Amino acid sequence: MDYKLNLDWQSFLDSHWQKRPLLIKNGFSDFIDPLSPDELAGLAMEEEVDSRLVSNKAGNWQVSHGPFERYDHLGEENWSILVQAVDHWHHPSAALMKPFRVLSDWRMDDLMVSYSVPGGGVGPHLDQYDVFIIQGVGRRQWRVGEKVPMKQHCPHPDLLQVQPFDAIIDEEMEPGDILYIPPGFPHEGYAIEPSLNYSVGFRAPNSRELLSSFADYLIANELGSYRYSDPDLSFRDNPAEILQGEQIKLREMMESMISEPEIFRKWLGTFISQSRHELDIAPPEPEYKPEEVYELLKSQQETLYRLNGLRALRVGDHFFVNGEQLATECYHAADSLCRHQAVTAELLGDAIDDVNFIALLTELVNNGYWYFDD
Repeated sequence: MDYKLNLDWQSFLDSHWQKRPLLIKNGFSDFIDPLSPDELAGLAMEEEVDSRLVSNKAGNWQVSHGPFERYDHLGEENWSILVQAVDHWHHPSAALMKPFRVLSDWRMDDLMVSYSVPGGGVGPHLDQYDVFIIQGVGRRQWRVGEKVPMKQHCPHPDLLQVQPFDAIIDEEMEPGDILYIPPGFPHEGYAIEPSLNYSVGFRAPNSRELLSSFADYLIANELGSYRYSDPDLSFRDNPAEILQGEQIKLREMMESMISEPEIFRKWLGTFISQSRHELDIAPPEPEYKPEEVYELLKSQQETLYRLNGLRALRVGDHFFVNGEQLATECYHAADSLCRHQAVTAELLGDAIDDVNFIALLTELVNNGYWYFDD
């Protein structure tokens, strides 16, 4: 199913993106849930799926992590099931991500889906990333506060909350309504009746993640082996002091690695194209041969589909898939693989007749990253 978002994107970017929260009434007209509560509960019973159960009884918050075996002990109030990366595991739900691709693929993270009974929620909290919350079946009350410094506390080791806040948005959301919340704005939602919510989250790496990943990349690729040298060393009054010039030289050694465009681009592509959640990878059995992939695309006009949740990104003239660089000079075809969720021989252009590109494409198919729809 295709979901059409009722939103003026340019106006939204100018006035709200990372600036102010926004309630979009009837954001998706005639909204139809892509999955049922039972299907969500079933996903939460799978080992590979990241899920949790949050409950609150008389102020006593409890959190447990899946996979779950049963739910009949939970009662009819004050609990929620939350499942991460549902777009990886449930094909119809992945369609909810497509309207938000205008905000760039590299920033998009995953689709978290929650089912809540009356009173269910995770309490007042704030996130350090952008999120669009889509109301599915049922009704849910949402409150959003102003972005001000707030102390956080843990009513449970796996739950971070803030103190009660004054609301600048306090609305009952109905199916198809969408709430956008920028980073740092406190918010809370609780179900009025059994309801589903879909949260499109955006990736916002912090400096620690970037530096740690970059250092790992240098080590893995045996880069940055240049050692400090000081052929112009002179006597100093205080042997315990690291001189200003020495500090500058050491810092410049580090900065030179990040400032090298080719190294930076290749690291960025490998880092940002890795998914933070498991993928539903199912390599074909038996494996395809290059001539079979060629025949299916060229002669039988088959379509090749990208695995849901797979991150395929372009950095300059480099192309990356799931943390690996594509070794190809067929830039137009590689760009089509990254740009489109589904590709045909027409989109791949002349590369379809390049034996090296077909060999690469066959490897991607046999890895389970792209597939033919049986």
